[in-house]
Amino acid sequence: MTQTYLPDKNKFKTYVDKIYESGWITNNGALVNELKYNLEQYLGVKNLLLVSNGTLALQVAYKLLELKGEVITTPFSFVATTSSLVWEGLKPVFVDIDKDTFCINPKAIEEKIVEETSAIVPVHVFGNGCEVEEIEKVAKKYDLKIIYDAAHAFGIKYKDRSILNYGDVSVLSFHATKLFHTIEGGALIINDDDLYEKAQRMINFGITGPETIKGLGINAKMNEFQAAMGLCVLEDMEDIIAERESAYDYYLETFQSNDYLTLPSHNPHCNYNYSYFPVLLKNEEILNKVMLNLEKNGIYPRRYFYPSLDTIEYVESEYAEISNDISKRILCLPMSTNIKKEDIEKIKTSFLNILL
Repeated sequence: MTQTYLPDKNKFKTYVDKIYESGWITNNGALVNELKYNLEQYLGVKNLLLVSNGTLALQVAYKLLELKGEVITTPFSFVATTSSLVWEGLKPVFVDIDKDTFCINPKAIEEKIVEETSAIVPVHVFGNGCEVEEIEKVAKKYDLKIIYDAAHAFGIKYKDRSILNYGDVSVLSFHATKLFHTIEGGALIINDDDLYEKAQRMINFGITGPETIKGLGINAKMNEFQAAMGLCVLEDMEDIIAERESAYDYYLETFQSNDYLTLPSHNPHCNYNYSYFPVLLKNEEILNKVMLNLEKNGIYPRRYFYPSLDTIEYVESEYAEISNDISKRILCLPMSTNIKKEDIEKIKTSFLNILL
């Protein structure tokens, strides 16, 4: 039931025709530049850099800020947040999450800071904004960089300002499962103009001209076909948000916190983007029974995020008690533009058959 949003294929074909007419399919083409500009206007940001996927966006951010040693992050996230750190030779140090919001607990960050700490990588979980002001106080005190994993935070504002403007860099994912997508893809929002110019070079091997290379780089460029999809989806965002909001509100009406399940607390300074609908069950045994019953009825929720990243084999970490508890009990219910009230009623019935 959770399906990728596909825009009108004739609209997509119109953009594809432009690609065929120009013969330019990658390397900073016209559609990539158009999408960059449109996204900056829509999101209320500057210095947005489009890349081929969200994981590369994280890796580019780490290189851009020249991170070394240890990086404080959350164990409650998609694996890419941690795997990208390890891939770049950095050591993730986990700070447990807030039991109500599921975001990193800013009050626990300071005690994990050591001489080798170079940055903090928090995650805006399920589009629920972190306590950005508290995190930035800590970062300034210890002269640490902040890279926000904002893969879920498309369109989120904190106190009426884009949450993507906080920190040194914010990273977005435009994977097909996301609220806004470019099939695969991602972006960096870079507050410093000089760093932005450096990142532009970095995503194209460091090339600055036909015969010049300045600095180390990699191939992380978005292509024109990805941008074409992004332009189509962005044009439909008003309808996408409206339809998902309607489904989210009906879920809320149907699945209020009660004796059988609870819902996460939302940052009161942030709006909603209706990306996900997570519910927290009493224990893992009940979760497994609910999942099995849903799947028998053709409904496929997701254990997201599971497992807690402090348990994966290639990291050494202290046990994150809250993250492990939440990860064993959380279930994201199907959310998409085409989910209907009758689908949600079917999900409710499948739940109640187990919980009551």
